[in-house]
Amino acid sequence: MNRLYTAAPDGLCGDEDNGQTSAWYVFSAMGFYPVCPGTGEYVLGAPLFKKVTINLSNGKQFIISAPENDADNRYTGEIKLNGADHTKLYITHSQIIEGGHMDLQMINKPLLREIQKSDLPYSLSE
Repeated sequence: MNRLYTAAPDGLCGDEDNGQTSAWYVFSAMGFYPVCPGTGEYVLGAPLFKKVTINLSNGKQFIISAPENDADNRYTGEIKLNGADHTKLYITHSQIIEGGHMDLQMINKPLLREIQKSDLPYSLSE
């Protein structure tokens, strides 16, 4: 995101004709992306901002907080969704539209932990 998106004439990488590149950037800046559209799952990544508020059409808000986020702390550590530990590597569309708060601990190196099969997002392959 920091290398391929600039205000220069070649500042948008890829095919921007249909808006896919901009959509990827906006989703990724919030810290999640619909890798497999139609599943209702968004794979988690690291947000670009310390706080993002999504104002939903149902009047609710979904807030993503990552207060330690900076150039050094660019990896996601523990995740809490509405105050509860969240071990899944994705969130669902229904969790977002219910509104609430996702708190991300940002750390300076990748978190190594055992990942359960149930924590993985949908995939056509095993």
